[in-house]
Amino acid sequence: MTKLDHQSTSEAESYRPLVSQERVKEIKELRRAMTTQGGGEESEQTHPFLGLTLRVPSQVMTPCPVSPMLGGAVFAEVQPGDRVLDMGTGSGSLALIAAKKGADVLAVDLNPHAVAAVRVNAELNGVADRVEARASDVFDSVEGRFDLIVFNPPFQWFAATDYADVAGTDAGYQALTRFFREARAHLTEKGRMILFFSTMGDVEYFEKLVADGGFDHKVVFSTTQPVFDMPVEFTVHRLS
Repeated sequence: MTKLDHQSTSEAESYRPLVSQERVKEIKELRRAMTTQGGGEESEQTHPFLGLTLRVPSQVMTPCPVSPMLGGAVFAEVQPGDRVLDMGTGSGSLALIAAKKGADVLAVDLNPHAVAAVRVNAELNGVADRVEARASDVFDSVEGRFDLIVFNPPFQWFAATDYADVAGTDAGYQALTRFFREARAHLTEKGRMILFFSTMGDVEYFEKLVADGGFDHKVVFSTTQPVFDMPVEFTVHRLS
């Protein structure tokens, strides 16, 4: 497996969660279960998603059963003519939803396999003229301001083992922390954000970042689903 330079094990180990130690233990058990499961199909797979057809290579996370909740929130929020940033775009599902509704979208991801997948999927779904895909570590390769920023961040704070794992875990929440520190500078005057999070990670730290950023905050969708027989709450957040 590829060791990612930016994913420091020491950063992950030095992070001090704000959730209870009991919850930390449960999250680590989930991490072990997910890592043990591992593997899966090595070839590209095709997935339907809210009227889209997505081709997803093995190095990119596929939409999960709760992903349509986030997709629906993005569809409800996007206005025709919006300039949209899809941070950590993965297969490009959210970028394509925004483009289908008439937005111009910049889709960025640290994972080069994801960037390539977005270009393929934008062409496949007839929105290549509205979606630009670009490699970026958080905002490093992003210029300008956006009417809407969408981010489905890694939920956990452990060091990723390979590119596919980057979608689920962010060593010491370095990327998430940077995102909140820099996001406001990339929003238009009336800009807003749609973010996803879950109790698979440190919800209290996520909420602290929201509060410290001074954002108006509303939970627009919430559901609880089992993950490896453990109940997990997934929430969609609107920030402005």
